[in-house]
Amino acid sequence: MAGEEVVIVGGGPAGVTTALSLAHRRPDLTDRIVVLEKERYPRDKPCAGALGGRADRALAALGVRVDAPSVPVGGLSAAFAGGGVLVREPGVGRVVRRSEYDLELVLAARARGLRVIEGARVTGVSWGDAGALVESAAGLLRGRVVVGADGVGSVVRRAMGVPFGRLRAQVVEVDTEPVAADGPRDLLHFDMRDAAYPGYAWDFPTLVDGTELVCRGAYVLHPDALGGPGAPADPEAVLRGRMAEIGLDLGRYRIKRFAERGLARGLAIARPGAILAGEAAGIDPFLGEGIAQAIAYGALAGEYLAGKLEEGDFRFNDWGERVRRSRLGRDLRIRTEVLRRFYGRGRPAIERFLRDEPAFLRAGLRYFGGLSASAPEVLRAVAAGALVAGRIELAAWLG
Repeated sequence: MAGEEVVIVGGGPAGVTTALSLAHRRPDLTDRIVVLEKERYPRDKPCAGALGGRADRALAALGVRVDAPSVPVGGLSAAFAGGGVLVREPGVGRVVRRSEYDLELVLAARARGLRVIEGARVTGVSWGDAGALVESAAGLLRGRVVVGADGVGSVVRRAMGVPFGRLRAQVVEVDTEPVAADGPRDLLHFDMRDAAYPGYAWDFPTLVDGTELVCRGAYVLHPDALGGPGAPADPEAVLRGRMAEIGLDLGRYRIKRFAERGLARGLAIARPGAILAGEAAGIDPFLGEGIAQAIAYGALAGEYLAGKLEEGDFRFNDWGERVRRSRLGRDLRIRTEVLRRFYGRGRPAIERFLRDEPAFLRAGLRYFGGLSASAPEVLRAVAAGALVAGRIELAAWLG
């Protein structure tokens, strides 16, 4: 039975970035950190692939650059019931394929001497006086610390006894050829015209084996996320209707389905000897943005663990507070509050604001890209947003 300092369950951006961040701060632990990935790279990973430039900047701070094929993003467009809006902000991000991106990130980790074990599906985790025992297809591993970065169905989260929360969404996506109705290829397009369900459809440019395609999908929140009764809308039906509008038949394409979960207020995301990161903890419930947030979780988790390992403190009773006080935590809290307000009675007013006040969306795009906004731009966006959104902490989000 192998003994490790840190066992990270999940070889996606959250898990691998946690390993990179910890090794960056504690290079003496590099050969005592192991990442367990249930699949083998490159593995297909359903994801729209929008990657904000702030993620690249977070990795650059660790000396890492991920050179995966991508489509540059220079803005966004959105369609609402009362009209549309288009905002440009060059250089804010790119669209990647997770199969390619995750592989390149793992190769960067291995180049640093970190171990990533493929085909190591974890089936159970338990804790005792000697640390954690991790049962996997690669054998039994004992670790002083376990990081659960294993996504929405997290085995580690279940073993910790953490409820899965109410901020849930179902998602479907397909890759299609471009059509005449598509906008410019450097835009992320969101379709929020249908107020009959909480969620949206999207069209993002993508690159598959060198071919220019469009990733189209539907993101549908469960009514529980808004405190309401009933069953969720069918995301496949939503996507079918959206595609029919632009002359495409959903039945011609391979449909990929997955779930997402937001960070729920008040739920513990740690226990002695273990913390959760990435979607295992919870990400943005409003738009479902996950890659940049997973990397932010990993960077924060590595920094946090480096300090705790130095102190010999494995209680981790302040991990939730560390996340909450971070810029990532402020971002997630605000997006959760925006979600509740946007899908409430104030939706028409908020939609009008988003159409009529481009400074707000532009500031949001700059945040997505990890770029600073000018002071007048921030003040204008915050002031206008406060009139519509009430007590939402927009200054924390934009600052």
